[in-house]
Formats: sequence, C-alpha cells, structure tokens
Amino acid sequence: MALFEPLSLRDVTLRNRIAVSPMCEYSAVEGVPQPWHLVHLGSRAVGGAALVIAEATAVEARGRISPADTGLWNDEQAAAWAPIAAFIRAQGAEPGIQLAHAGRKASTAAPWAGHGTVDPADGGWEPVAPSPIAYSADYPHPAELDAAGIQGIVEAFRRSTLRALDCGFRVIEIHAAHGYLLHEFLSPLSNRRSDAWGGSFENRIRLTRDVVAAVRASMPEGLPLFVRISATDWAEGGWDIEQSVELSRILKQEGVDLIDVSSGGLVPGQKITLGPGYQVPFAARIRREAGMATGAVGLITEPDQAEAIVASGQADLVLLARELLRDPYWPRRAARALGADIEVPRQYARAW
Repeated sequence: MALFEPLSLRDVTLRNRIAVSPMCEYSAVEGVPQPWHLVHLGSRAVGGAALVIAEATAVEARGRISPADTGLWNDEQAAAWAPIAAFIRAQGAEPGIQLAHAGRKASTAAPWAGHGTVDPADGGWEPVAPSPIAYSADYPHPAELDAAGIQGIVEAFRRSTLRALDCGFRVIEIHAAHGYLLHEFLSPLSNRRSDAWGGSFENRIRLTRDVVAAVRASMPEGLPLFVRISATDWAEGGWDIEQSVELSRILKQEGVDLIDVSSGGLVPGQKITLGPGYQVPFAARIRREAGMATGAVGLITEPDQAEAIVASGQADLVLLARELLRDPYWPRRAARALGADIEVPRQYARAW
C-alpha cells in the first residue's frame, strides 16, 4: 500500500504518508501550550500518523491570530512545547511545528467567540500587514510594516526556529497560506506596496524567500523544511496556481523539501468549488511542474481516496485535519481497510 510506505525527507523518515495538518486549538495561555495540546497532539501520534504538525504558532506576540494562540517567542513557551514534542516522537511519529505570523488577520476572537476584532481592553492589539488594508469591515485595521519591521519579522522566524529545534521538533513548516502575513505579501490583492516588497512577482515573494533563507540557515542539514502555501486566492487578480508553481521552483532551490498545498483565505469574497480532494490537483501540478515533493490537504476523508492520491503520484503526503478531529485513530482504521500491517502501541495490542 502506497499510503503506508515510508517517506524519507533528508535524514527524517516518516513511517507512512499520513500527517496531522496544523489545526489551531485556541487554547493557549499567553502563547503557552496547555495539557490540552499534549493530549490533542499526542493522541494523533498514538493513532498512527507519521508526522504530527503542531498548530500555527506565532513567532511574536502580535503574530497570533487570537489571544489564545500558541507562541514560540519566549522560554516559558518553549519549556511547555518540549514534552509535547518528546511524547510525539516516543510514539514513533515525527514532531513538527508550523511557525506563523497572522498579519492583518491577527487580534481576532476564537471561532466560537465570533471571529471579529478583539478590543485592546480584552487583550487585543494593532496588527501589521504589507499594506494598511483590513481583511474585512469587522477585522482590525493593520499598520503598514516599514523596512525595519519587515526585517524584524525575518528575525522573529529565525529565533522561533532555534527555539523549535531546542524543543525537539524535527520538521519545521513556514506558514505562507490562508491570508496570513507571508501570503499577504505574496498576493497583489493585499500587497499594494511600491517598494522592494511590492509590485512585481519577484518583490512580492521577497519576504517569503528571506524567511525561508533565515529558517533554513538555522536548521541542521538533516532536518526537512516545509512551506504551506495557498495555491490560489480563488479571486480575480489574486495569487494563482501559475505563481505558486514558480514560487515552488524557487523555494526548492533554496532548501525547501516539501510544499504543503492548501488554498484560499486571503479575501472574504473567495469563490471556492468544494468537493472531495478539491485541492489535490494543485498539489499534483506543483509536484509535476516544479519537481517538488508536495502534501495534499482538503476534504480527504476515506482510506481509498488517500491511497489513490499517493499511489497515483499526485502528492507524496496527505495531511488530514477535520477527519483526524473526528477520529484520531484514522490511520489505524485506514491500515485495516487497506490491508496494511502497522505497529500498534503495546498498551493497545490486545485490541488488535
């Protein structure tokens, strides 16, 4: 079964092709992960996934989506992440973390609290962006980053990478998707700058390239680096699959090992045609045209579906999100359905 074949990326070998997609839990305190995060992420490692990627974790306080997001900009946060990474690895999975900056979509409420702007009196803050354009009328108005601020973002990613490595994370993913800061620089719909970070394709990808360079230089040669992108904005005049392919070609040359291919999130008026595996063709095209390993995500729910994606060469990895919220042990169910033999924790062996 292709889905249960190992995947080697640099010196890290994943035991199968199933990864836990980063999913915000909105359950941290001052950026510090809580017991919830240990149980949530640890149970997916026990459940048989090969790679468990912790949620979008802010590289600085103003880079959080909400006040309840996780962070990795101080020692207290790092100390709380370390046992989580260790537990994941002890179950035979590889621990990964997605480093992120929310940009203009920061200082907003958790989904169950209605998303909108968080007032400073309730712990909110002024977000930053490539241009002073709010995501929507009910989101906060961002300040435009100047050159020094942009360099500060690069440095924040570098420092958080070093902390992540000290915590024991073995895969680093840079979040450049879903309308957050790096994606905001990529798309002409949110980037209206006329300086070195705006206008042309080369200028709009500059910050992402600089972050990749800083993160890659901070990592051991043997550990893999992922970048998550939105392959298209699903909006006229925005970032699209052609630009995504070209960016992927460039990032491959700069030491990125896998592109985690999602889509959308930049503008509220996006027009998405949803369906099972609706984003898989983007991953397949980037894999084919950029010669880059890819991860596929989005309405992947069934074992046969996931097997077909990997077996047909559309992607090297499938990343599951909501399906793993519904069933943390989906990889074990998939192995049984596909007739694959996988190792079971000795504590659970009597059930198999």
